Parts: sequence; structure tokens; C-alpha cells
Amino acid sequence: MFGLFKKKKKDTLPQLTDLDDKLLVPGDIVEVLRYELGTSKLILVDDVYFYESIKTGEKVSWLKMIDASSDRQKVKKVEEE
Repeated sequence: MFGLFKKKKKDTLPQLTDLDDKLLVPGDIVEVLRYELGTSKLILVDDVYFYESIKTGEKVSWLKMIDASSDRQKVKKVEEE
């Protein structure tokens, strides 16, 4: 009875995908289509995803980037050449 019905902590992070359904991982460079962030880097801080603008250093939570119609992030992954 000691702790039998406690909720277990969810240890998994959500898998993020861009508008083209490409998998995003921390360290990826993306073009953010909201909040005038421009080119940004996906970072992980204390188990929370953020987009950090390369130009200004501003950080925005991944939750603000969810596209309501597709549940994907309103970002486009910048492909390395």
C-alpha cells in the first residue's frame, strides 16, 4: 500500500518532427516559421526542448511551435550540404 498507486514519472521525451515530417533531434538547425526567430538550433535544457535563435539568442519552447492541424512543429529542418 506504500506507493502502489503513485503515478510513474514519464522518462521519455516526445519525438519532434518538422512540417515535412523529418525527425528533429537536439543540435539540429531549423528555420522557425513563428516568432521571427529565423534560423535556430534545437536544444535540450533540463529535459525540455527549446528553439534558440542563432542571431539573437532568444529561446522559445517547443510547445509554442505545434501546428494545430498536423501536430508537427512549425519549423523546417535545414539540410546540411
